[in-house]
Amino acid sequence: MVNPEQLLQTLQAEFEKHSYGENPAELYEPISYIMSLHGKRFRPLLTLLSASIYSENISAALKPAMAVEVFHNFTLMHDDIMDRAPLRRGKPTVHEKWNANTAILSGDVMLIRAYDLLLDIPKEKLRLVLERFNQTAAEVCEGQQLDMNFETRWNVTEGEYLEMIRLKTSVLLGFALELGGIIGGADEESVKLLYAAGENMGIGFQLKDDLLDVYGDPSKFGKQVGGDIIANKKTFLLIEALSKADEATKSELEKWISEPVFDAEEKINAVKAIYESLSIRSLTEQKISDYFGKGLENLRNLNIENSRKEPLLQFAQQLVEREK
Repeated sequence: MVNPEQLLQTLQAEFEKHSYGENPAELYEPISYIMSLHGKRFRPLLTLLSASIYSENISAALKPAMAVEVFHNFTLMHDDIMDRAPLRRGKPTVHEKWNANTAILSGDVMLIRAYDLLLDIPKEKLRLVLERFNQTAAEVCEGQQLDMNFETRWNVTEGEYLEMIRLKTSVLLGFALELGGIIGGADEESVKLLYAAGENMGIGFQLKDDLLDVYGDPSKFGKQVGGDIIANKKTFLLIEALSKADEATKSELEKWISEPVFDAEEKINAVKAIYESLSIRSLTEQKISDYFGKGLENLRNLNIENSRKEPLLQFAQQLVEREK
């Protein structure tokens, strides 16, 4: 049985020795920098775990799995510019450490290098992988644009928000799993189930992120709890609260949203109290459970012996239970 921790170590070793280019240094150093910040690396791990269900030759999926992570970090580099974010994983963002122009150009090269990492895929599978990768990449951009559109809207519906996070976050998890299946030799129906599993779990993952931002343990979450409340970010929790509040409660919530000067702790506590009065936490937890439940069911429906899919199922369960 494959060991996810060992796979993660193998991935890390490959990333550490991988070269994205050298000259000019100003172009390539930012790439090495953002990739050195690591992150959770669970997307490429999903690719390797998926491939391991159908093949003993996991090494064939190693570079394609890295492509998923390089693409993910490319999107983060550009997202940080658009969000004017000063920090990424507790360190200065690329556009802060260098400048926006450098971050744009280095990000562009990362996308190209992601394609390079897909080139070892056998010819008979390469066209399908590239078609699916291109579709995924376009959808991630669509999700980012919707997210930016929502910044100026206060009538975003639950359905619109779920579609936005499906595009921005979960389609890449779906691709990570289907990529492993394609490389490992899964049949077409299994590849579809793997994609659906990633898509459903990806939505659950983002909803869990929304929840942890409000209710997470500060010592485990890794960033400021309540940051979304301070920034008036349109998360699932805020959208549901605005939708379900009566006039008086909605007026109070809107007061905090529109207040230009405020005490951060006071605002966080006041908005959390509104969430509690509307049972927003339990509603969000139920929605998270629904999506992760669908994803796990997709994996259980794979037509292969349970022992082969057990490592992936166990890792998926860890995503459900994460506290950071």
